[in-house]
Amino acid sequence: MTDPPPRRPDYSQGLPDHHDPTAGIGGARPAQSALTLRLVLATFGLIICTVFGFLVLRLDVPVAFAVILFVLAVIAAVDVVVIVHRKRRGEPG
Repeated sequence: MTDPPPRRPDYSQGLPDHHDPTAGIGGARPAQSALTLRLVLATFGLIICTVFGFLVLRLDVPVAFAVILFVLAVIAAVDVVVIVHRKRRGEPG
């Protein structure tokens, strides 16, 4: 017998095994999201890219290096926003 399809409120809390195609094989526990680790790494990347971007601007190097670092910082900032949204929504991790 199959499980009933998930309801809309189930999606707001995150579905178990959603990102783990091998969940349950061989008695393995379902994978847990590592949102907190991802948040720490994204924050670290945001800080490092921003600081190094400003340091590169002070050096006598092409501005393209600073632009690349600032683009990476923006990507990290967007990732932080997405992670915080998912954690507020109640996803585990």
